[in-house]
Formats: sequence, structure tokens, C-alpha cells
Amino acid sequence: MASAQRTPRDVLLLADAEYQRLAEQHRQYELELQRISKSPYLNAEDLLEEIRLKKMKLHCKDEMERIAARILRERRDPSNTSFAA
Repeated sequence: MASAQRTPRDVLLLADAEYQRLAEQHRQYELELQRISKSPYLNAEDLLEEIRLKKMKLHCKDEMERIAARILRERRDPSNTSFAA
């Protein structure tokens, strides 16, 4: 019986609560963007909301990448206990 391979993202989701929260928020922003994009006509408010959601989604992704890099550094050099971001 073959064991399931965990992706780095799966490991991060299990290991870091903040990463998990950001991933869920990123998913919610994506769902909202999909909902907005289904509209045949976007008014000014919808366009502004679309821009805002894209920025928030990107911010989540940036924070997720920062956490992933920090965890990778910690795994490569466990003696480095620096908490600097």
C-alpha cells in the first residue's frame, strides 16, 4: 500500500496556524473574485471591489511565502532561533 505524499504546502498547513489562516483567507478572496467575475456587467463598485480583493489576495500570498521561507530557513539551520521577520 503506497503512502500519500505530502506537498510542502500540506506540511505548512499542518505545521503553522498562521499559514493555515492565510491560506483560508486567500481561498475566500478567490471565491469572491470568481463571484464578481460571473457578472456580465461590473459597475464601478464591483470594479473597485475586484481591485481590493486582488490586492488582499496578493498580500495573503506574500505573507504565506514569508512564512514558508522562514520555516525552510529554520529547518535548514535549526540553531538559528532568530525571530526577526
